[in-house]
Amino acid sequence: MASGSQQTVRPITMRDVARESGFSPTTVSITLNDAPLARYLPAETKTRIRQAAKKLGYRPNPFARSLVSRRSELVGVMVFDVTDPYCTPILRGIEKTLYESSYMPIFTDSHNDPARFERYLEMMLDRRVEGLIIVANWLFLDIDILADLRKQEIPTTLVSRDLGSSFISSVAVDNEAGARAGLSYLLELGHREIVVIRGPALLTDTEPRWKGVQSAAAAAGLTLDPALVVDLPDSADPRSSFDGGCALVERLLQEGRRFTAVMAFDDMSALGVMRALAGKGIRVPEDCSVIGFDDIGPASLCTPALTTVRQPMELMGATAAGIVIADVAAVRERQSYQAVVQKMTPELVVRQSTAPARKGGT
Repeated sequence: MASGSQQTVRPITMRDVARESGFSPTTVSITLNDAPLARYLPAETKTRIRQAAKKLGYRPNPFARSLVSRRSELVGVMVFDVTDPYCTPILRGIEKTLYESSYMPIFTDSHNDPARFERYLEMMLDRRVEGLIIVANWLFLDIDILADLRKQEIPTTLVSRDLGSSFISSVAVDNEAGARAGLSYLLELGHREIVVIRGPALLTDTEPRWKGVQSAAAAAGLTLDPALVVDLPDSADPRSSFDGGCALVERLLQEGRRFTAVMAFDDMSALGVMRALAGKGIRVPEDCSVIGFDDIGPASLCTPALTTVRQPMELMGATAAGIVIADVAAVRERQSYQAVVQKMTPELVVRQSTAPARKGGT
């Protein structure tokens, strides 16, 4: 052998542990895999086997073990677009909960591309994930794509979307209640000339938030000015709402529209609104109040800090992971489980971007 070559280190196997401990490979396998039959083995036997394994530095092969037990302890986590700041705290909640339960997440970002999403889903199934969490934070999702999950008994939970499915659970905020709280607060501050920026038509959050705005206006006896109700365009990029909010307000100002407040669809569009107002020398909140929705990280860091409707995003992620873990346990025990719909309560967070209305408006 050449002097520069290196000898390959062979991994320690259960047969090595069997030779070291003096017990059969079957007994060693039962002990180290904590199989049901292990409870019938003497405590001294199990102790000697584990000591031998520790002495040799034996480490179990999780893939081989999963082939025997059919338990991979893997959970797929699929995101439509990870560049959306909304995703970060949700993913943190998911990761914390999976870690505490000793599940390993497999993360994918579909870039809001249906074909990419479907391919990643196939790859998840090939890797024998036991559960699936989908952060449906933007536009598309076809329930037919998920049909195989039911056949293969893979518990699935959506975050931020309810498909009305009998086999897919969901965790989402009460969008209607949140939007109602946001507009009601502006009305309490005396605002009546209010711009309402609705979300993209294809986004499922758009309709309930618009209903919440209408509900708050009706309760106050206010008729919203149709000229001040504008829509964000459909886009595959969740960050596009910043440019959308900016462009919509610039257009309204160019048209000479007067308003004292803006109720934005989300925080990104609200930040775009603030950019447009600052560009025209309009002060927030002295001349115009602005309120957002979500409470993403930048909302509390901008100047002035943004008043917004907070989604409990980390809690939503943790809740989704908890549902999947419980359902995986049911599948393992050959028990049935039912899809659940968990609707989370939003919270109005008042910061410096809102103030009582001043006469005259912008």
